[in-house]
Amino acid sequence: MSSHYVEVVGGRGSYRSIPFRYVWPAELDLMAQLAGLRLRERWGGWAGEPFTDASGRHVSVWEKPAVGLR
Repeated sequence: MSSHYVEVVGGRGSYRSIPFRYVWPAELDLMAQLAGLRLRERWGGWAGEPFTDASGRHVSVWEKPAVGLR
Protein backbone atom coordinates (compact mmCIF):
# COMPACT_ATOMS: atom_id res chain seq x y z
CA MET A 1 0.00 0.00 0.00
CA SER A 2 1.04 3.60 -0.21
CA SER A 3 -0.16 7.02 0.86
CA HIS A 4 -0.15 9.85 -1.67
CA TYR A 5 0.14 13.50 -0.72
CA VAL A 6 -0.34 16.54 -2.93
CA GLU A 7 0.35 19.99 -1.53
CA VAL A 8 -0.20 23.29 -3.31
CA VAL A 9 1.47 26.36 -1.81
CA GLY A 10 1.74 29.69 -3.59
CA GLY A 11 0.49 28.20 -6.84
CA ARG A 12 3.15 25.48 -6.89
CA GLY A 13 2.37 21.85 -6.34
CA SER A 14 4.40 19.07 -4.83
CA TYR A 15 3.69 15.36 -4.70
CA ARG A 16 5.06 12.59 -2.52
CA SER A 17 4.23 8.95 -2.04
CA ILE A 18 5.05 6.93 1.07
CA PRO A 19 4.96 3.12 0.76
CA PHE A 20 3.95 1.02 3.76
CA ARG A 21 2.54 -2.36 4.65
CA TYR A 22 0.38 -3.67 7.43
CA VAL A 23 2.12 -5.78 10.06
CA TRP A 24 0.40 -8.24 12.37
CA PRO A 25 1.25 -8.12 16.09
CA ALA A 26 2.89 -11.55 15.80
CA GLU A 27 5.28 -10.14 13.17
CA LEU A 28 6.14 -7.25 15.44
CA ASP A 29 6.76 -9.70 18.29
CA LEU A 30 9.17 -11.69 16.10
CA MET A 31 11.03 -8.54 15.02
CA ALA A 32 11.27 -7.45 18.67
CA GLN A 33 12.54 -10.89 19.69
CA LEU A 34 15.19 -10.80 16.97
CA ALA A 35 16.25 -7.39 18.32
CA GLY A 36 16.60 -8.82 21.81
CA LEU A 37 13.35 -7.42 23.18
CA ARG A 38 10.41 -9.12 24.87
CA LEU A 39 6.75 -8.24 25.03
CA ARG A 40 5.87 -6.56 28.30
CA GLU A 41 2.23 -5.55 27.74
CA ARG A 42 -0.39 -5.43 24.99
CA TRP A 43 -3.76 -3.70 25.04
CA GLY A 44 -6.57 -3.33 22.55
CA GLY A 45 -6.27 0.49 22.59
CA TRP A 46 -4.97 3.53 24.47
CA ALA A 47 -7.63 3.13 27.21
CA GLY A 48 -6.03 -0.19 28.24
CA GLU A 49 -8.87 -2.42 27.05
CA PRO A 50 -8.04 -6.12 26.63
CA PHE A 51 -6.43 -7.23 23.37
CA THR A 52 -8.55 -9.99 21.81
CA ASP A 53 -9.02 -11.67 18.44
CA ALA A 54 -11.69 -9.05 17.72
CA SER A 55 -9.40 -6.08 18.44
CA GLY A 56 -8.97 -3.76 15.48
CA ARG A 57 -5.87 -2.13 16.93
CA HIS A 58 -3.26 -2.65 19.60
CA VAL A 59 -0.85 -0.86 21.85
CA SER A 60 2.19 -3.02 22.52
CA VAL A 61 5.12 -2.38 24.84
CA TRP A 62 8.37 -4.29 24.43
CA GLU A 63 11.31 -4.06 26.76
CA LYS A 64 14.95 -4.92 26.74
CA PRO A 65 15.53 -7.57 29.41
CA ALA A 66 18.04 -6.82 32.13
CA VAL A 67 21.39 -8.54 31.59
CA GLY A 68 21.27 -12.15 32.73
CA LEU A 69 17.46 -12.45 32.77
CA ARG A 70 16.98 -13.82 29.26
